[in-house]
Amino acid sequence: MRGFARSSRNFCQKGRDATQPMIEKFDITLNINGRDYAVRAEARRTLVDVIRDDCGLTGTHIGCEHGICGACTIILGDEAVRACLMFAVQANGKKIRTVEGLANGDALHPIQQAFIDHHGLQCGFCTPGFLMLAVNVLERQPDIGDEEMLDVLASNLCRCTGYQNIIKAVRAAAVEMRKAGA
Repeated sequence: MRGFARSSRNFCQKGRDATQPMIEKFDITLNINGRDYAVRAEARRTLVDVIRDDCGLTGTHIGCEHGICGACTIILGDEAVRACLMFAVQANGKKIRTVEGLANGDALHPIQQAFIDHHGLQCGFCTPGFLMLAVNVLERQPDIGDEEMLDVLASNLCRCTGYQNIIKAVRAAAVEMRKAGA
């Protein structure tokens, strides 16, 4: 067994000095909320970690780190994605929207205002993920039906609200966003 461990170690580090770490960093550019961030990141770093730690945008939360809770939901291109399931290098050069990019100066986005008006948050931990998920679905499908909307919202988890006020808020935001788009 000892010989196997030694030979497999040599195989894994073939051509490398065994004392040097096997970490390679890549220069990438993340376009977040219309601003370019030049970042040097290891290939193994998740997008959520780079957004928070290297770009300083901490509105995107880290929850389960398995893609289940939705706290890290962002919009990549025109698709809501879990930033914990994606490597930062995969987002190189792509357009990213985070919760920090929703408001227009002091004017809140309709989804943000609706969450306030309809008490769609309590502790607030899941809120950024819900906001980004809801904005994405309402921008792509402004006339989404209740059944479909509930199915989409069910993909994010909230431990505080019981979901009813989140659903009310998204319905209200849908009305406001349709008015603004008309």
